Amino acid sequence: MHSDPESIRKSVRTYMMIGAALFAFTVITVAVNRIHLAVPLAITVALIIATMKGSMVAAVFMHLSNERKWIYGALILTVIGFIILMTVPYFTVHDSVGTAIETPAAEHAGAVH
Repeated sequence: MHSDPESIRKSVRTYMMIGAALFAFTVITVAVNRIHLAVPLAITVALIIATMKGSMVAAVFMHLSNERKWIYGALILTVIGFIILMTVPYFTVHDSVGTAIETPAAEHAGAVH
């Protein structure tokens, strides 16, 4: 059960460890900012740190680590949607909807005589 004293102690310990890790990553973020890295490297480092912090918050504080089936289901739907959206242009390559139809009368209408 989730309300027994041992599981509560374990949860509090986990929250404290994640809080400390988030604090440490914040200190690392500030330290890296003081170094003044090249822009591409600074962006890469910032994204890595942000990804780690965001993953910790989502997994622990949002309890997503306990929702693996839902996460994998959403991921599979996302991949299927991505594949569908990437294949739509393939099927419309030879589509002529929305293109102007050139007629001989239209070519001569603008000519000056």
